[in-house]
Amino acid sequence: MTKKTWMWMLLAIVMLLVVAPATFAQATAGTPANRDWVDLAAAAGLGIAAAGCGLGQGRATAAACEASARNPGAAGPIRIAFFVGVALIESLTLYVFAIVFIK
Repeated sequence: MTKKTWMWMLLAIVMLLVVAPATFAQATAGTPANRDWVDLAAAAGLGIAAAGCGLGQGRATAAACEASARNPGAAGPIRIAFFVGVALIESLTLYVFAIVFIK
């Protein structure tokens, strides 16, 4: 699939998540349906953070493997820098995960 197709699919899913609760919510006699946007925002934030971290870790792994293949003598320092970088990348997802539970 092309990038444009993926973007349209993502837009359709987001719209479905936004419109469906309003459509199927049970409202009482005088009050409108209550929407809890904090839960939706927290889930979307966690999804974006996890996707970004996954892409970042993939690129970091590819770069570290390529660098080690090009210069095997520097594999040790490259490995150390890779582990530090991946730990910092992963911490973003963990911070967002903690914020979701704190909310």
